Amino acid sequence: MLLKNSKLDSKRFFPEVFQVVPSDDYKVYAYMNDGSVHLYDAKPLLESKAFAKYLKDINFFKNNITVIGYTIAWDTTGNRDEYKCIDVDPFDVFNSPVVTDPLAS
Repeated sequence: MLLKNSKLDSKRFFPEVFQVVPSDDYKVYAYMNDGSVHLYDAKPLLESKAFAKYLKDINFFKNNITVIGYTIAWDTTGNRDEYKCIDVDPFDVFNSPVVTDPLAS
């Protein structure tokens, strides 16, 4: 199966997030292991009770975002515990739109 936005085969390529940069409008620039930058829209996560509990606070959204397990995650304890964070499937991140690196300028 080919990944969206790519000619890469999901049987041979596993997308990994290396860096994240949050925006003020619940979007995240995700720097991927293939060199691309994807703009992930996290607004739909606010409709999920598990995510909304934390992410409705834009300050939490922006200040606690990190990379855990090679994907976008929010550290809920301050300990970077992969079992006590909320995260996004890296395939969902990779399938979001490819954009120009906002930090390049």
